Amino acid sequence: MADRNENQAPEKLQGKFQATVVCCILGIGALVSWNSILTIADYYYLVFPDYHPSRVLTLVYQPFALGTIVILAYHESKIDTRKRNLFGYILFTISTFSLIVLDLATKGRGGVGPYIGLCLIVASFGLADATVQGGMIGDLSLMCPEFIQSFMAGLAVAGALTSGLRLITKAAFDNSNEGQRKGAMIFLGISTFIEFLCVLLYAYVFPKLPIVKYYRRKAALEGSKTVSADLAAAGIQNQSDLTDDDSKNQRLSNKQLLLQNIDYAVNLALVYVLTLSIFPGFLYENTGKHGLGAWYALVLVAMYNCWDLVGRYTPLVKWLNIENRKLLTVAVLSRYLLIPAFYFTAKYGDQGWMIMLISVLGLTNGHLTVCILTAAPKGYKGPEQNALGNLLVIFLLGGIFAGVALDWLWLIGKKDAF
Repeated sequence: MADRNENQAPEKLQGKFQATVVCCILGIGALVSWNSILTIADYYYLVFPDYHPSRVLTLVYQPFALGTIVILAYHESKIDTRKRNLFGYILFTISTFSLIVLDLATKGRGGVGPYIGLCLIVASFGLADATVQGGMIGDLSLMCPEFIQSFMAGLAVAGALTSGLRLITKAAFDNSNEGQRKGAMIFLGISTFIEFLCVLLYAYVFPKLPIVKYYRRKAALEGSKTVSADLAAAGIQNQSDLTDDDSKNQRLSNKQLLLQNIDYAVNLALVYVLTLSIFPGFLYENTGKHGLGAWYALVLVAMYNCWDLVGRYTPLVKWLNIENRKLLTVAVLSRYLLIPAFYFTAKYGDQGWMIMLISVLGLTNGHLTVCILTAAPKGYKGPEQNALGNLLVIFLLGGIFAGVALDWLWLIGKKDAF
């Protein structure tokens, strides 16, 4: 039986605030496990000092993420979004808990064996990341822009949350025996709980909100078959009659969508090529020694995450939201001036200048990401918006992968780099 509020305007439907909050939490869950790995990198440098953990683990993570999203995006129209996202969050939960089990089993000792085990778990994170990010961004692209903005803000909240907790745990356990290990276990325990919470929220809360049911029913009327399981979970049955009309099933192909939005896709990739060529490897291995000592890299990571979070909310201010496509391109390319700025600051500047630069990197990363992902889907039908969301995530993860690979160039000329 159809929801009696299904034909109301979306702004009159209940649940928009609740949906925004849930989207933020789901965004946290999409990145909190991986951010925990990045944030406790100082612990992994202690356990595996010769293996460049921040760089190697990122390089392991990204091929699995990129390969998975390419396959899923190609088959997007045939994949049940509900099963896809639930699989991703469940895999995140199991993999994060596995990190705790691995550490307890090896008693925090290093070596090749435990490091290979760590890399395998990180590879599963890449698989889960592509499953969730592509699925969620595609799903939210057919709803109101505030939901995408909230989900993307949740990704940044994950970074800010883990950075804040890392500073607290380091202060609390720094002088105790195995202090870093205790802090790392607390991190992974909290991350496991958040991932399990996301499974429950996506399975039982999000699909039943009136505004979410409205947008998914609208997408079904426009020919989308990926939302049928979510509609069924919300109590809306017999949706087959909504999608059998061939005239409604006609949509632009993935190739056509990509050609029409190639500037958005390339700009999104370029944003993350720059960001990941600096964060986090450069911060841990190329900034030298300063007055903050062992706290220096943690402070830099925390500043990046905090300003990245701020940047994901600034597009809510209308005059700050960049919608002009040419202006977006100019803004993205101008960020590359940060490369020489970071190089000379690391070589000649003090920690204050480095903190300022990393703040600018985070602010612009968050702001431009949200501007692109909210502008691109406008004007398309539900199935096309879902497909476009998945295509954009391919370029996002492709940019991350390229940035991670280019990050190794900072080691050229550095003594004892390999």
